[in-house]
Parts: sequence; C-alpha cells; structure tokens
Amino acid sequence: MDKIITIYHGSEHIIETPTFGIGKKNNDYGLGFYCTESDALAKEWAVSSLRNGFSNCYTLDTEYLNILNLNCPDYTILNWIAVLVEHRLFSIKTPVAARAKRYLIDNFGINVNAFDLITGYRADDSYFDYAESFLNNGISVEQLAQAMRLGKLGEQIVIKSRFAFSKLKFEGFDVAPKEQYYILRKARNDEASKLYQEILSHEIDGMYIQDIMRGGIKNDDPRIPRNLYQ
Repeated sequence: MDKIITIYHGSEHIIETPTFGIGKKNNDYGLGFYCTESDALAKEWAVSSLRNGFSNCYTLDTEYLNILNLNCPDYTILNWIAVLVEHRLFSIKTPVAARAKRYLIDNFGINVNAFDLITGYRADDSYFDYAESFLNNGISVEQLAQAMRLGKLGEQIVIKSRFAFSKLKFEGFDVAPKEQYYILRKARNDEASKLYQEILSHEIDGMYIQDIMRGGIKNDDPRIPRNLYQ
C-alpha cells in the first residue's frame, strides 16, 4: 500500500470531517469509517432506489498506521467470517449455529480494535447470506470460498482509530445519481444471488462448520482456504 492513498466514502451526506466514535457498531468490522479505493463502488453504496448519494473523497497518510489486511495469505476465509459473526447481527437458526459462532470467534477471531486501519471484503447484501448459510451449516467452507472468489465482492478500507482519523484529509465530493448507480448496485446483488443458487445446485464434498468444530480445526489447518481471491 502506498503511504498516501485516495479513498472514497459513499453516503447520503457530504462529510467533510469524519468523526471518530460515530457510526454503527454492527458493521462488518465494528465501529469505524468505511471507505473504498473505488469511486464507482462508493457511489453504488451511497444510493438507494429513492435518492441520490455522494461519494466523499479523502486522502489518507498511512505511514505509521498499524494495518490489518484480511485479504493477504496470512489469514484464512474463516478469519473474515469470525470477524463478521462477532460484529454483524446473524440469524442463529440452530443450536449448531450458536456453537459455531462461539467456535469461530474463539479460534479464528481477530481483535480488530488493535489496528488503526483494516482492509478486507464487504459482506454486502447476498454475500452476507453466504456467511449466514455457512454459520447455519448450509454450505461448506469450500463453497463459501468459491462464492467469494467468483463474485465481484467489494473491498473496503475501514478507519478504526482516532490516530487514523487524524490522518484523513477531505478532498471534495461527487454526486452519485440514483438512476445510474442503483442499477449497478442491484445488478451486483442479483449476480451474487444467481451465483449462490448455482453453487447450491452442485453437491460439493467438503468441510461444513459442524465438521470443523468436531475436528477441532484451527487456523493453521491447510484445508482452510486462504486469501479470498487466491
């Protein structure tokens, strides 16, 4: 990562001064300021079917920041899932899912609050359904990894610490017209839903969350897929 990066935050508001400690605790990686290096993707995230949005542009000095990159080969897809289940609100439909949530956090969890900045994938719309199905023993870890590799999942950069917030510089904004970007957002989600149904239609031998728990599988097991796009 370059020391000075340009990032974008999609919102229904113009945000000249992002504020540390403001936001939703139940986002993918907890409380933070969620951005992307893609202006187009920020515009998709900013709009709804009823309103336009804004892509707020910032430069960020990453020198001296403690950065967690969940997409590097040091981490498995289950590290990503563990972070999600700790912060997002999942539908726990079975006793297996309740045990799975605890097992994932205990064995694959990462203290994201120890970092200034996090890079990782966004559990947007249908991609959140994939994670929820895995937690409820509905798809295998191999199917989950396949979905993430084939899908056009957006990568996000999350500003976590007060120090990182102090390194942000507002550079302006651009309007995201709903007529253009909501269509793109919906197409991305529809493609993910179609992919999910295709994956479910094929029987795949593999490890389900119940197998992982029964086998006492840990983060260093070579059978767990690493790096979501690898």
